[in-house]
Amino acid sequence: MNRFQQFLYGLPRYLLASVATGLTIAQIALVFFLHGNSPTASKWAGWICLWTAGILALLPILTFRRKGGVPKGKSYMETTRLVNSGIYALVRHPQGGTAWLLINVGIMLIAWHWSSIVLGLASMVLVYADTFNEDQNGIEKFGDAYRRYMHKVPRVNILLGIIRYMRFSRKTSKE
Repeated sequence: MNRFQQFLYGLPRYLLASVATGLTIAQIALVFFLHGNSPTASKWAGWICLWTAGILALLPILTFRRKGGVPKGKSYMETTRLVNSGIYALVRHPQGGTAWLLINVGIMLIAWHWSSIVLGLASMVLVYADTFNEDQNGIEKFGDAYRRYMHKVPRVNILLGIIRYMRFSRKTSKE
């Protein structure tokens, strides 16, 4: 384990996500004061990012409920089985990683202002760093099965995940 990971694992459990949440809320609030200066194409790209983030935020709820062995009446996050299918075959952190990053990018594209970019980039760094902690939690909960999963599925890069998935699907269909 490198020094960066040791530092991250030593932080209080929800610190990074909490600070990133505050930065993202500030970034969203600024949009109401700074909108209108971005080019039309930038606004469209921003809205596409936000809608994609919304879908990526919803899919884990549905997937964990169906495939995660969540006890009745419990939060969808209280899985009892490692889920590596559906959205989780493409990206390990669709909700607290990829979706959040897309929200930050979408807001930056819509606001088109230096302050939104600074807040968004800071939030993105913290969100990405927090995914290391989430991976550590996965290892603690599911052990070597999660480690193998980490080698197959990217942390937040859904495009790489789609490419890997398609390659794997192509290989298995030929066999």
